[in-house]
Amino acid sequence: MIPEPEVTHEPSPFDKPLGRRRALRWGLYVGAPLLALAVVLLLRRGPESAAPATGGHEAMPGMTPGDTARAVMLSPAAAQRIGVTYTTATLGPLSREVRTVGQVTFDETRVKAIAPKIDGWVERLYVDYTGKPVLAGAPLLTIYSPMLVTAQEELLLAKKLAQDVASGTSDAARSADELVQSARRRLAYWDIPESDIDRIEQTGKVERALTLRSPVGGVVIEKAVLAGQKIMAGEALYRVADLSVVWVEGEVFEQDLALARDGLPAIAEFEALPGEQFAGRITYIYPTINPDTRTARVRVELANRGQRLKPGMYATLRFSGGRRAHVLSLPRSAILSTGERHLIFVRRADGQLEPREVRVGIAGDDRIEVLSGVAAGETVVASATFLVDAESNLGSALGGMGNMPGMDMTTAPKAVPAPKQQKPNEMPKMPGMDHSGH
Repeated sequence: MIPEPEVTHEPSPFDKPLGRRRALRWGLYVGAPLLALAVVLLLRRGPESAAPATGGHEAMPGMTPGDTARAVMLSPAAAQRIGVTYTTATLGPLSREVRTVGQVTFDETRVKAIAPKIDGWVERLYVDYTGKPVLAGAPLLTIYSPMLVTAQEELLLAKKLAQDVASGTSDAARSADELVQSARRRLAYWDIPESDIDRIEQTGKVERALTLRSPVGGVVIEKAVLAGQKIMAGEALYRVADLSVVWVEGEVFEQDLALARDGLPAIAEFEALPGEQFAGRITYIYPTINPDTRTARVRVELANRGQRLKPGMYATLRFSGGRRAHVLSLPRSAILSTGERHLIFVRRADGQLEPREVRVGIAGDDRIEVLSGVAAGETVVASATFLVDAESNLGSALGGMGNMPGMDMTTAPKAVPAPKQQKPNEMPKMPGMDHSGH
């Protein structure tokens, strides 16, 4: 009797850890294509259900198609937190005032150059530093000049000749007198004072050095002479400015030039003289415009009593371009300017803040004329307009994402059940991993 062979049952490969890893790898090979197919089907649904670029919101009145701002609702607490206040578009008078920065300078018509008409050497300086005030007729310097010496000698000879022929004929006396007057005129033409000429005639002596005096009064703003220096005829030794009247020159932008005109009253204020205002008038508008700054210079003339205004001081110039009686205007803070448009937020009856684009006109100190976009009596955000605009654009951006897959902002996400806890060493169920038949 042949014994039956003993049948042994070999363990399944899935009963070993190595077998489980192979089964997992095989499941990934099968599950990955299925997952990719599901993603493709999901993406193909996107274009069919895509929302318009505006997020399904209609364009606000007064907004251009490219705008992204939308009406926004702020609670009183939120409005108070970001500093939102309100104002009303009103009709009333509005004056446009131009402000600019200017600088004090000399009145060019009151600046004189002092230049001797003779050659010579400076013996003594009476005005010996820049900035010294001088009076008309005050001595400037003494000069030795051979030309002056010769002219004095001719004067004395003519005077002696006139005395010698005084008892002669009338023609001789008249000719001698003409020689005396001619010698006196020559010295006078060289800016020798008449008192000095009279003294020369009376004493009968030739003076080695004569004194040159200032023909004008003012302040020495330039000095180009030293004691002992040789000077030439026509050489400017001093420049003297009369500071009883000064100019203030300011730069006015091109768009404001239409408001400036000759004779228009202007007010000047100075940091060195706080709280004081100096009244003057526009006396000249320069005919050219600076191509780099797009400004033109405007000159205002001011009286300078006590010489309190000094050339080089900075000033703030103000002048008004006229007053208009009935103008629809808003505060400057209510209008948000982006460079391409001007935006305001109007509070509607339901409390929402509606963005509108407006056209603006002239601007005053604190208000701007509104030509279109808002009506008188409407309530407008007066402060924190930038923050309201940011809130509006943020709401528009989030609202525009509402139709994207998975970005529905209007409904709450469905609850996801918690994953079922697995037992230790239990394989997760995957497609094609049912091995119960083995």
